[in-house]
Amino acid sequence: MTTHLARRTARSAALAAVTAALALGLTACGGADHGAKTKAAGSESTTGSAQSRPASDVDGKGGAEQTVSSETAEKGARSATASGGRKELASKDTAGTQQCRGDEMLVTAVHRFAGQQGDHLLLTAVNEGTKSCWVTSYPAVVLDWNVDNHALPHSKKDAPGGDKHITLRPGDKVYSAVNLFDYGSKHHTAQSLAIALRGADGHTGPFYSVAIKGQNQQFSWNEADVLNWNTKKPYDF
Repeated sequence: MTTHLARRTARSAALAAVTAALALGLTACGGADHGAKTKAAGSESTTGSAQSRPASDVDGKGGAEQTVSSETAEKGARSATASGGRKELASKDTAGTQQCRGDEMLVTAVHRFAGQQGDHLLLTAVNEGTKSCWVTSYPAVVLDWNVDNHALPHSKKDAPGGDKHITLRPGDKVYSAVNLFDYGSKHHTAQSLAIALRGADGHTGPFYSVAIKGQNQQFSWNEADVLNWNTKKPYDF
């Protein structure tokens, strides 16, 4: 009986040892599986983080921004160059046109409405030079150089705008007029006049003699004044 009990006890101990070994094996396998899943998740998370900012997207965006900025800068440069070119061209055109010279202008005078209301001398100036030039203001006119070589005043009734430059191409004409006021006594009489061009500063150039054309070459005046240069004939009626 004692021998049977001993065998039974030994068998129970062996079964307990086997059970314990199996339990340890299952625990080890479960831990290994959990660790593997955790690592995989970590790998997926890491991969996901890398894909959320792909190099192609970052470089593509940056490249696009750089391209746009570069194109904008290039367009701005072209625009500035074109604008500067236009300004430079306009500046050259303005600088290239000089004031008309008296020796390159053909000036004629015609006595109109002699002895009537509106009596005046019509002045016509033609650019006979080979280049464009400009005139401004009103011509300096002396009616009798031998008696009084002071230039006549500007007409107070003249239209404004005498300070502008009128550009004359070769062959172009401009007009002015000398208004004559004859009161019938103590007046002056002449058959020619002298004329000079004024600069932008108001100073006059050299005077040139102008003969009166037409039938009524002699004219008389007590007072007289001058109109600005104009591309249209004054008193054209």
